[in-house]
Amino acid sequence: MTSTTTAATPGGETSGYNRIAIDTAARLHELRRERAAHDDRAGRPLERLVPAFNTTAVGVHREYEAMDNRPVSDELAQQAGDHGIEFEHLGLTLGTVLHNVDLRITPSPELTAVIRRTLLERKVIFFRDQHLDEDQHVAFGRCFGELDAFPFGKPGENPYILEIVHGPGSPGTENGWHSDVTWMERPSLGSIAQCIVVPPYGGDTLFADSHAAYQGLSPELRSRVDHLDGINDYGIFLAGRGENAFPADVVDAIKRDIPFGVAHPIVRTHPETGKQALYLNGGFLRHDSLFDRRTGEALDPVESKQIVSTLLAQHSRPEYICRFAWTEGSIAFWDNRAVQHYASSDYYPHRRLLRRVTISGDRPYHRAA
Repeated sequence: MTSTTTAATPGGETSGYNRIAIDTAARLHELRRERAAHDDRAGRPLERLVPAFNTTAVGVHREYEAMDNRPVSDELAQQAGDHGIEFEHLGLTLGTVLHNVDLRITPSPELTAVIRRTLLERKVIFFRDQHLDEDQHVAFGRCFGELDAFPFGKPGENPYILEIVHGPGSPGTENGWHSDVTWMERPSLGSIAQCIVVPPYGGDTLFADSHAAYQGLSPELRSRVDHLDGINDYGIFLAGRGENAFPADVVDAIKRDIPFGVAHPIVRTHPETGKQALYLNGGFLRHDSLFDRRTGEALDPVESKQIVSTLLAQHSRPEYICRFAWTEGSIAFWDNRAVQHYASSDYYPHRRLLRRVTISGDRPYHRAA
């Protein structure tokens, strides 16, 4: 076989290596063409088309397949159109901006139902140019359920508002993939955050599809973690040192009033969609605490830590992620049962201020598919 392609040296001659590389590429390409004539790769299951060490594509495909291979259902598209809502999808399986919605006016029950359904189908949704005051923000959150006050952060004037503020002397610390408040017995259904002060550079929040992340695990690891629970606590909020440490009597009182150490499944069944999601927060989960819920038997601490370390890296795959660039007055509403999020701390020393309300949820559980 003769190739007409040449890889010339500066003197115009093809180097020895490149002659070999060109001939090898042509020979292998011909072999692949001959095999393709007798082997329908397009008809193979996706699991056979990807390497065993990288099943990320399987996770995205399986989740999109569960969505009927379309961003939203036909019924939702019709309902949104009836309300004049236009969708701008940011990712294949998650993340949609809803245009032509004014949240300063508490939405009607019909519009609330459309927003909630969009949240369930798209996992995290966004709105631009809302500029809600604190009471309007709380009123919007209450359209979707009761709210949870947050005991460990800076409250706004309304006690159900949490201010997430960073700037000079306070770099952002939420830059790790996590599901919110897994230290609670009944962690939140979701959160609604509004940007009040946007830094001139950076400060985006990234969201990752926890259903796709679970589907993208190897079959062996999925089988291993399906029956595992772990213990979560809020010790990170009480761990001040020196002059920043809280008095022991204050810490003891908090632990008496708020359960310190609750068990949750590592794989959570979504109570409304029935889908399985990878569910953990590396800051609250005790990494050596995994146990088999069927028997109550604890894993060896070394194995427990290894599994947690592997799972914590899973959401960082770009294929699972959509990225939201904040503007003043923009809102993100995420389903804490279906996504993890990561606040990029790339804006220091500039100031960034979000206000957040949190919607009450239920106790996580795992039900075999």
